[in-house]
Amino acid sequence: MTGRDIIKITLNLVVIYIVGGIILTVVYAWTSPIIYRNDVLEKERALKELMPEAETIEKLGDWTIHDKHAEYFIGRRGDEVVGYIVQSFGKGYSSYINTLIAVDKDFSVQRINILGHAETPGLGDEIETEGFRGQFKGKDKEYLQVVKTDTKDYIQAISGATISSRAVAEDAVKNGVGFLINRIREGKDGEQSDHE
Repeated sequence: MTGRDIIKITLNLVVIYIVGGIILTVVYAWTSPIIYRNDVLEKERALKELMPEAETIEKLGDWTIHDKHAEYFIGRRGDEVVGYIVQSFGKGYSSYINTLIAVDKDFSVQRINILGHAETPGLGDEIETEGFRGQFKGKDKEYLQVVKTDTKDYIQAISGATISSRAVAEDAVKNGVGFLINRIREGKDGEQSDHE
């Protein structure tokens, strides 16, 4: 192989990389707004699903938990506040569990939704089931505690997934509700929050 062959191969590779980079840039520029728009629509759908009684749901601000950026919202029907929604994270067995929590204006949990996690399939991923999520309805902050026995007052742990259960109930939901109480009712920052 001569020096001329090496230069020819090198130039061909450079041209291929440049053309490939241009194609990737064009595809990204074309799809990025579509992805962003779909993300916004998905978030609006998730918020409306959590608080269907609200006519409008507005973002109130941002906060941080476990060094993760989260948001919180207010839901209104007309001029009346019907509740709040807070995004929170809980440290699970193998991931941080991204959770949305809807509370009424008295800060009693109405619904939760798991937005994302990487917990163990067949065990920890049971946190997504309605049977687990449904236990949170009507719970105040002091009842967001996981127990391993049958209970109506507290949150019953998922068999074989106590860490994931606690990550949702005692970390994500309890801290999210606590943050809302501190920020909305008491007008101060929560312990794990950043200033807006």
